[in-house]
Amino acid sequence: MSSQIRELQHKKKKETALLRQPPNTITADLRMKINAIVEKQIDSIEQDLLSLEPMQRLQIVEKLISYCVPKLQAQSFEIDFQNLSEQQLDVIINQLNFNDDDDDSEAE
Repeated sequence: MSSQIRELQHKKKKETALLRQPPNTITADLRMKINAIVEKQIDSIEQDLLSLEPMQRLQIVEKLISYCVPKLQAQSFEIDFQNLSEQQLDVIINQLNFNDDDDDSEAE
């Protein structure tokens, strides 16, 4: 009976220690554990994927890829053309023309 109580107390201490950890540490620990599980099962996962229909396999891979490749975030910026010099404006115009020329040559 006392061993069960000690086990419960130990478990409670572990849970309390986890709650005191910063969220990034918990996330990192969780990722490491998931990685270990996946590494141990990679052969069977690969076989399972191969047994699926191509469309199902593509859907699964699409979902899994978000864990491997960082997501790109849209970026925007504003340029105040009123505060740019003539030389700066010329550089921008030349660059835009250069990029436009590249797009035209690829279309041919």
